[in-house]
Amino acid sequence: MARPSYLECVHCGDRQPYVPFIPPVCARCGSEWLEPWYDYAAFKRELLRGLPGRPANLWRYHDVLPVDDPLRFDLNSAGGTPMLHSRRYADRLRHAQLYIKDERHGPTSSFKDRQAAVAVAAMLEAGVRECVIASTGNAAVAYASACARAGIKLWVFMTSLVPNEKLREAALFGAEVIKVSGNYDQTKQIAADFAKRRGLLLDRGARSIPARESMKTIAYEIVEQLGWRAPDWYIQSVSGGLGPLGVYHGFSELQHMGLIDKIPKLGIIQAEGCAPMVRAFKAGRDTAEPVTPETRIAVLSTGDPGRTYTYLWQLVQKHGGAMESVSDHAAWDSMLTLAKAEGMAVEPAAAVAFAGFEKLLAQGHIHSEELVVINGTGHTFPVEKHVLGEQWHVDVHLSDDMRPAPREGLLAALNQLDEKVTSVLLVDDNPDDALLIRRLLENRKSYRVFTASNGVDGLRQARERLPDLIITDLTMPEMDGFTLLEELRHDARTRNIPVIVVSARDITADERARLNEAAIEALYEKGSLSPRAFVEQVVQVIGDKTSPGGKTSPNGGH
Repeated sequence: MARPSYLECVHCGDRQPYVPFIPPVCARCGSEWLEPWYDYAAFKRELLRGLPGRPANLWRYHDVLPVDDPLRFDLNSAGGTPMLHSRRYADRLRHAQLYIKDERHGPTSSFKDRQAAVAVAAMLEAGVRECVIASTGNAAVAYASACARAGIKLWVFMTSLVPNEKLREAALFGAEVIKVSGNYDQTKQIAADFAKRRGLLLDRGARSIPARESMKTIAYEIVEQLGWRAPDWYIQSVSGGLGPLGVYHGFSELQHMGLIDKIPKLGIIQAEGCAPMVRAFKAGRDTAEPVTPETRIAVLSTGDPGRTYTYLWQLVQKHGGAMESVSDHAAWDSMLTLAKAEGMAVEPAAAVAFAGFEKLLAQGHIHSEELVVINGTGHTFPVEKHVLGEQWHVDVHLSDDMRPAPREGLLAALNQLDEKVTSVLLVDDNPDDALLIRRLLENRKSYRVFTASNGVDGLRQARERLPDLIITDLTMPEMDGFTLLEELRHDARTRNIPVIVVSARDITADERARLNEAAIEALYEKGSLSPRAFVEQVVQVIGDKTSPGGKTSPNGGH
């Protein structure tokens, strides 16, 4: 039986029974930091035997996880991730003993897969069939995947700051996604209210024993992979702080069993735009004041860490370590450096940890001879578009089974490729109008449609992308359509790109003359826009432009 024997208060030592999914509170002192205790003597015997017959995932350590018989549920596998000895990246920093715990290996490529696996197993054991979670992204996707496998209905509450790709990924697994226009702390509140009103289980993150206990399996794996020794430092980027709090408990258990001689120092790294823990730590305070997140790394946008910070602060005081923040740009730089040096793509939230390591090393907090493990918490998908741009690849379908495609299939694929590599730049400051035009085009052809919300960005993209066609509005801030046309015609790179103008207002005779001088392909007025005629005109212009030696003569349009 793997259920905890009891919960023990870290502050006063009082013991009480473990009850699943009820946030523990010490009956004696009121503390919310209670740690579960298991039959460590029996588990140590299994560890010394080499854990024979155990799976190569987190259930390898099921004796110290709060689920009786997790393997009977046939859930998604999580954990069992590799640990890489950094070479070229570490060499650049002149640090020889750097290891990366590669958490990209899992159902959703995030360390949150561990949390979801243990939490969902505990739900099934308790007969829970519907639950609610608030998340900055990764946890929601991990829970959605695990709940799909388990047949549990999941309500996901995510802030509108989270990239839409994360929301769509959660929805892909069948979760009911609620997009909240507000920060993460507000999102947590509305999720809690929703769960209470409907009588549903609410996942409580760091206050949930199954969620927190899942993270200690990272510590077990690190120690086992290092040959049963503890690192000098464990470094992780944090939002709410669940990860390192759980990882610490794993190291603590291993020390209690006499399998390691120390608990590593903790490196807690936050994004500068949302660093309440770091601010409090540097001010010498044991409580953190909430902040309003101002970071583009939405996964790390917990503005109020609550008591979790206090617990982490106490651990750093006791075992050593530091809390530091880094800018979003420093994270991007570390993300690219790591990719180029190690061939390892991590998401920006994980890159924050690497940027923090670089900063702590430069400050002298970490010494060159110390053994450091950094948690590479997740893969760059699906937020790499913020680094690479919107449409950065083209799919060509030739065969489902990798056999050589017949000639007719190859020709069909080439015809499709002609469309897919054809690009249209749409310049319009009205997002609704831009979306309408984009849908009209994409419903007709598989063009790549790039968008710019003003003339300045439109000119930049035109020069960089050299599209096959530009569709532009006339009335825009910073640079209007007439100036854009002039700049395009004065640049040798862009002067031959055909342009179609779609105007939101009536065109005067003088303006029409200016457009004729600019040699536009066509003029449409949005109020009388004929979708069919507009799309056919676009297709014709692009067809003439991309045909051998083709370029239509300008016409006055509609």
